[in-house]
Amino acid sequence: MSYHHDLRLRVYYADTDAGGIVYHAAYLNFAERARTEMLRDLGYPHNQMIAETGALFVVRRIEIDYLAPALHDDELTVCTIVEAVGKTSVTLKQTVLRGDKALVELTVTLVCMNANGRATRIPEKALAIFNNAL
Repeated sequence: MSYHHDLRLRVYYADTDAGGIVYHAAYLNFAERARTEMLRDLGYPHNQMIAETGALFVVRRIEIDYLAPALHDDELTVCTIVEAVGKTSVTLKQTVLRGDKALVELTVTLVCMNANGRATRIPEKALAIFNNAL
């Protein structure tokens, strides 16, 4: 079984629309937090990688399926797994859950970029971490 990371969070009023339903773009923020915490938990925080190598991950592509709404004050879990690792990119599968019910599914492709904004190889330390997470 591959590594998975879980981030628990609570839905706040600021995450919702006037009807108390989580606004569709808020899920992108939830997923971003989960990816950031996953890197931290894997032992190589994003800011450390940037400081050591000058390389950083940026989102290249997101596919998102909204399956059911989350509501104000819900407790959610964002589960993140590493799906594929390339020389310059990583694909993650993220699922936002309320209990055991999947609410949103995302497939996120991250590309490693250098300071000039060009795609670059994933630094060796990060590459090893992602490959171990497969």
